[in-house]
Parts: sequence; structure tokens; C-alpha cells
Amino acid sequence: MTNHHQSTRGRPRVAFVTCAELPGLDPDDRLALVPLADRGVTTEIAVWDDPSVDWPGYDLVVLRSPWDYARRRDEFVAWARTVPALVNPADVVAWNTDKRYLSELAAAGVPTVPTEWVEPGQAWTPPARGEHVIKPAVSAGSQDTGRYDLTDPEHRELAMAHVRRLSAAGRVTMVQPYLGAVDTAGETALLFLAGPGGLTFSHAIRKGPMLTGPDLGEAALYKEERIDARAATAEQRAVAEKVLAVVPGGPDRLLYARVDLIPGPDGAPVLVELELTEPSLFVGYADGAPDRLADAVLTHLARRR
Repeated sequence: MTNHHQSTRGRPRVAFVTCAELPGLDPDDRLALVPLADRGVTTEIAVWDDPSVDWPGYDLVVLRSPWDYARRRDEFVAWARTVPALVNPADVVAWNTDKRYLSELAAAGVPTVPTEWVEPGQAWTPPARGEHVIKPAVSAGSQDTGRYDLTDPEHRELAMAHVRRLSAAGRVTMVQPYLGAVDTAGETALLFLAGPGGLTFSHAIRKGPMLTGPDLGEAALYKEERIDARAATAEQRAVAEKVLAVVPGGPDRLLYARVDLIPGPDGAPVLVELELTEPSLFVGYADGAPDRLADAVLTHLARRR
């Protein structure tokens, strides 16, 4: 790791934040390091819970891959509140790391996947039929997430066991219908990056289906994804803009945002997740995207001068 106290001779110092399991940063994020250096920025990689890091010594601290936070969310949010130049901001982190924000967005008129919330200790009866997804309200990388066919008695038992397991750990559970269009159309992630005029659409990608069955308790940091470049439709971009318009504090405070959409039963895009804390930005899948990420960092550095 780079010496956090070395002289940079007036160059702005930026930290890209990761976790101990990815001390070298996710390879996709590394694509922005050369463009940042070309723009006169010294970028250092830092682990969020490393007590030796001098966070106030950075001109900007950019959350990138702190993907181990889900089991320690309270600790992570408390840490975020101590970092003076954090992007995205700590209040956004606190709001976005609990997926109950989806209820707020739905109440604001955003088309979202219908969600049933099961509090710890609450009795839960599975729906009578259909495929459903079960996952915790605080999670990252599709951890602790399973797909269940509730017409299958074995799957019903596994689904109830999954909810009990999350409940016993004091975690809120989400139950959502599985949107079958993901098996053919996939999921579309729209990526937005900061610019002089505010948060601006950069590019989009397609994620293939990931959930093949019940949660098996795998402990991996994240599940591997099938990613391809994709052109976003006007309808998808309109939904994404509607999502971003209701972010607390407004979207123009953000350095980045990722809006994940899937076609609903009628084919219209619905929101699966709004990723404002530590999303993969997939800059390796679009021409110029690493430079746009570097420019987004410069935009936020300029705001802090």
C-alpha cells in the first residue's frame, strides 16, 4: 500500500476505498488510476477499517469496493460519518445501505419491484405460488440471496428456513417476486457520473441472470456476474432519471450512481436497486468511461477548493 504520508508536492490526494479482501482494488476501478495520474491526481488505495489511515489527510475519499460492510453496517456507517471528504456522502451511505429505501422510492411514484418486508421475529407465511427472491435488507454482492419456487414443497421449506436464519441474526428480510424477464432480457445497469452540470448519464451494461436456486450459504465476497455492454433505451433512462430525482439531498451531490432495472410483467422497466454506496461502475465496458470517472473525481475536487 502507498505510504499515506508521502509528499505529493501540491497534487491533490484521493483515496479509493476498498476492503481487506481486495487490498489492490477491483480491477475495473484500477482503470481510472492512469487517467487520474494524467490529470495530476495522486490516487492511493486504502482499506476502510484500517486504523492507520489518515482519512482527513485526503482531499477526497471515494468509496469503491468496501464490500465486506454488510455484516458490519453500523460500524461502516459510523466510520463514514468520520470521513470529512467522503463521496458519496455519509448520509447517503446511511440511507442507501438499507434497502428499505425502496419503500420511500415506491411511495414517491418510482416503479419498483413489489417487496414484502419481514422484521426479525415476525411470523412469515410464504405466498401460495410463484417464484420469489429472498434476501436481507442489508447486503452486498448478492450475498445471502436465494430464488425459490414456492409451488415446490422443498423450496417452501428452504424459503422459510432462509427467513428464519436471517431473523435469528436480527436481519430484516426482503421477499420479492422473481421477474422472469431477467432470464431473457437480463438486468440493465445505468451508470451516472458527476460532471460540471451535475450527475450525467455515462453508459449502461447488461447483467445476466445470477440466481439459479435457493441460498446455499456461500461465504464469497460477491457472486460472479456475466456482463456485456448495452445501449440504454429512452424509457430506461427516463425511469433512472425519475429514481435519481428523489435521492435525499438531490443527485448533484453524488459522484456516481448506478440504477439497476429489469422489465416488469408488462415489459416496462422497474427498479431493482439504486446503488449509491459501493457499486461496480463497469468503466471497462464503455469507451471513455475511465476518463469520465477521472473527470468526475476532478469535479468533486474542484467543489472542495
